[in-house]
Amino acid sequence: MSSTTYQTCLANLNSNSDNGATSSTNITTEALLECISNTIDTTQHDSHSSIDASFLLYAASLVFFMQTGFAMICAGCVRINNVQNTLLKNLLDACGASLGFYTVGYAFAFGGYNSNSSYSSYLDNEGGATTTFIGKENFFLMGVENDSFWLFQFAFCATSATIVAGTLAERCQMTAYLAYSIMLAAFVYPVVVHSIWSPQGFLSAHNPTPLWDSGMVDFAGGSVVHLTGGMTALIATKILGPRTGRFHDLRGKVLKVPTEFPGHSLALQCLGTFILWFGWYGFNAGSIISLTLDDHHLVVSHTAINTTLSAAAGCVSTLCLSTIVAERMSGEVTFNLQYAMNGCLSGLVAITAGCSIVESWASIVIGLVSGALYLCCSKLLVRWRIDDAVDAIPVHMINGIWGSLSVGLFAEPTLMKAVYGTSDHVGWFYSWGRGNADAILLACQVVGILFVVGWVMFTMTPFFWLLHYCGFLRSDSLEEVVGLDIGYTGGGIRNHRDNFESEKMEEYLKEYEHRQRERAYFKKNSDRGIPASSIHQDSLHGSSYHGRRIITQNMIESLDTTSNNVMGNNNNTRAIANGVENSNTSVSDNDAAAGDGHGDDQRRTV
Repeated sequence: MSSTTYQTCLANLNSNSDNGATSSTNITTEALLECISNTIDTTQHDSHSSIDASFLLYAASLVFFMQTGFAMICAGCVRINNVQNTLLKNLLDACGASLGFYTVGYAFAFGGYNSNSSYSSYLDNEGGATTTFIGKENFFLMGVENDSFWLFQFAFCATSATIVAGTLAERCQMTAYLAYSIMLAAFVYPVVVHSIWSPQGFLSAHNPTPLWDSGMVDFAGGSVVHLTGGMTALIATKILGPRTGRFHDLRGKVLKVPTEFPGHSLALQCLGTFILWFGWYGFNAGSIISLTLDDHHLVVSHTAINTTLSAAAGCVSTLCLSTIVAERMSGEVTFNLQYAMNGCLSGLVAITAGCSIVESWASIVIGLVSGALYLCCSKLLVRWRIDDAVDAIPVHMINGIWGSLSVGLFAEPTLMKAVYGTSDHVGWFYSWGRGNADAILLACQVVGILFVVGWVMFTMTPFFWLLHYCGFLRSDSLEEVVGLDIGYTGGGIRNHRDNFESEKMEEYLKEYEHRQRERAYFKKNSDRGIPASSIHQDSLHGSSYHGRRIITQNMIESLDTTSNNVMGNNNNTRAIANGVENSNTSVSDNDAAAGDGHGDDQRRTV
């Protein structure tokens, strides 16, 4: 039978007495009350810590479950002969992010600042933090006791990394994808986190001396997660270039009307959208970190409501606008499911930065604007010939920016006081209500946005260019045509043949089989290894670094291949035999095999 707090304190005081008496006559009432009070406080603290840890673990589980939503959307948006490759890349996101964030990422993000302190002290700026650019301690989680906090932050890191998966679909190599995931999770993303979320960050609102006495307010990661991932996606797809045949024909001529590559399953896309919406409640509400502080349970409820309203407003806004545009262009009223789903996600992204500090009516306004921004930017990307297979750039980057700016406009004083402990600088519209034009918070938001954009450009642009230069970024052109599932997931062509619908796909598959035999020959007879991106090793050709030209004549003469067939004399004329382009002729096996000039602005298929 367990003893009461009174009995426990009485026993402890008796055991500490000088004569060891068991009677309570020598124990003062004050000492007994102090012991009981301390015991209750300790128990309450332990209970609060347990509640906070359980809350974070639950929120982290919801956020990590969003990986399933991203995977479903990516799988549904690609053609069926790229599904396995896309799903594998989504899996690698989580794997690469976990390894990178465990080894050095968390240390760069939060290392060195009272890693063992309570959540309340973290939120209350306790610990005497000094401003630094990057964390310097707690590598490999050494000295860290709040493991639930690490898991929650890892789930956010994985989300930022997986944003790029859909943008680069159907044309990116597996090696490059894993390398990028680790780079983003281990270094690029943690620096952004440290600057905005860590109390040591120069932009953090939790810093004891924040920027302009305000700091940047990004409650759940509108800029930290979504702008970082979206900006990375823009840089990557610009360097990688569009999918073969998207904006250029197979001879490199610009198409007047871009070719649509519809995904194979709207059902998977819709399922992924609902999963992401569900996970977003952990994403936004979980960012309160501590559920046991004063009024935080009310803040969490308000955050969930705002998340719901903004998502709904974004969906309705995009659907209505797309319907109006379609009616004006074609005269028919059509409802586009894809636009509606992406509008919903745009609303979720836009409300992320300010979900806890804006009123419900403002969350609806933010969602309505986000839907319009998504639709406009999606059209602009096509006009600028930037190939985003899942529209991740307008959803995450553009609405990440809008969401951060909306905080500087709609941050409500009472909610700012409840969440951040101060309401000196609030949303610009509320500042006008106070009789002044204080735009300090809005200015801090702009500075934060510029920092994230500049940092990602500074780090990821040379990184992707290096991968591109070394031939590790883009997949082989012929593999793009027949589908990356054949080249990367194995199983042979016969296992995938039923998935193809193109009239000329049989000829492409025959050429791919020839390419496989050629690759096997060179691997067997060449002293140097052949890169996965292409069998052509010996010299670069044109502006492409994934196509190669073979110049060793004795190696060419040894190949046992068949003649290549002519593919027509119209705009779709395609010389499959390693870049040779001529009409109504046959190409001999002894001709030199040439790679394609597959640059950013010209698309020709090997």
